This record gives sequence, C-alpha cells and structure tokens, in this order.
Amino acid sequence: MNEQILQTQQQETPPPNYLAFAIISTILCCQLFGIISIVYAASVNTKWMSGDKEGARRASRNAKTWAIVAAISGVSILIITGLVFAFTAFFANFGATGINM
Repeated sequence: MNEQILQTQQQETPPPNYLAFAIISTILCCQLFGIISIVYAASVNTKWMSGDKEGARRASRNAKTWAIVAAISGVSILIITGLVFAFTAFFANFGATGINM
C-alpha cells in the first residue's frame, strides 16, 4: 500500500510555472502585472519541492492569469495610444486646412 502511494507521488509532475510567459509579458507589455506574474511563477517549483502541491498549482494558475492580464493590458494601452495619436493627427489636419466644424 505504501509503495503505491510513493509511486503515485513520484509520477506526479509539477505544474507549469509560466516563467517565460511572465518575463516576456513583463518586458513587452505591462511591467506591473508582469512582475506579479514573475513572483508567482518563481514560487511554483519551490512550493512543489517542499510538498505544497496545492500551493504550487495555485501559484501556477496565478502566474498564468497575471501574465495574461499583463499581455492584454499592454496591448490595450498600445491600441488606446494609437487611437489617441490617430485622432490627434486627424483633427490637427482639420485645423491646418481651414475646415471648420
């Protein structure tokens, strides 16, 4: 019986830590949320090795969630910035050509 439990524990693999995704989203997208993701990602393997399997799974989910939030917020900021520049250029042309609104 104890052998079965030991074999089951040895066969389990740790959850993914999403560290690469966290680092990429931090560098390319949003630093604040990316750093939160890196902190969670860094704790996955430590928790797994110390025997806190559920804590490792929770940290893995949190790392993934915050990396996605960082990526989405970074893309959103780029889109909003692009729209602001586009509208500014569009309305600046109206003033330059003398067209009244």
